[in-house]
Amino acid sequence: MKLITFKQSGESVRDARAGVLLPFGVVDLQAAAPLAFEDVEGERIDMLRLLEGDESGISLDGAAEIVNAVLEQVGGAVDVVHDELNPDEIDLAGSISIGGYDLLLPRSEVRLLAPLPRPRSLRDFFTFEQHVTAARRQRGQPVPPSWYKLPVFYFGNHQAIVGPDELVPLPRTERLDYELEVACVIGRMGRNIEADEALDYIAGFTIMNDWSARDVQAEEMSVGLGPAKGKDFATSLGPAIVTLDELEDYTNDDGERWRLDMIARVNGREYSRGNLADMYYTWAQIIAHASRDATLYPGDVLGSGTVGGGCILELTPEAVGGWLEPDDVVELEVTGLGVLKNRIVYGH
Repeated sequence: MKLITFKQSGESVRDARAGVLLPFGVVDLQAAAPLAFEDVEGERIDMLRLLEGDESGISLDGAAEIVNAVLEQVGGAVDVVHDELNPDEIDLAGSISIGGYDLLLPRSEVRLLAPLPRPRSLRDFFTFEQHVTAARRQRGQPVPPSWYKLPVFYFGNHQAIVGPDELVPLPRTERLDYELEVACVIGRMGRNIEADEALDYIAGFTIMNDWSARDVQAEEMSVGLGPAKGKDFATSLGPAIVTLDELEDYTNDDGERWRLDMIARVNGREYSRGNLADMYYTWAQIIAHASRDATLYPGDVLGSGTVGGGCILELTPEAVGGWLEPDDVVELEVTGLGVLKNRIVYGH
């Protein structure tokens, strides 16, 4: 499934709810839940409730049941329209209602928000050797031997999440940078998780842009702490949380890595290209380390760190024409996960 958080035109962010993105529309899980479960009519269903699961049956597995119930009711025939600019893309010609509720909505009538607008926590790791080597080289430093012993991370600001197509206000920096990453979303509570069981704790993957104010970051890290304020202002997630069954064709032979192409574009020009399979540490190792003497909860987000060549700091501003500026549009694209796009604007 491709799990999303969305709202419709005229609704406020407080009305945002969980849905499932189909090739031709969006299943409104909140509206459709009574098709599969009793005593849930009118109840709010957001992404965190899906991840946590409850006795009513609302959960990730329950979301699949709701989708199946909707498709059974709709049958095989739906009216669709083709996108004029991209004929391969289709959308519902209009909403489909059952029992007075719009259960299946055209993609054009919803606005996608960050799939998990308020994660329980945000940890970002440092797992691509190429990126680590290049970043340290620019500071005149070698890669610390400890980097090869354990997957290190820092805590990000889980209250500053930005969704797809949302504006990113320029922070107080002269060196704004993007960082091309993938994040996994935790779907089960666990502590001291063994690596051979860790993948069972992943609800899905999403694209992550770890925006960075490089001048602020450099100053604070020269003291021996951070990164903190250099990344405090925004982290983009989206457009969807994609469950692992959707990505089975991209796993390697042992099933511990995913061969997903990762691309970054600025104003339509390709800046970065890498692959998620190039992580030095596996997701299982990341989860095991994050849960060491600590409890992971549904809704925790773990970032991969920046793919090799996945930021201006590594590419150098001289090579690409400078740091990011207002009106720049940054697009991150990852195989199977979609495109995460944001535009930078003036303002704090």
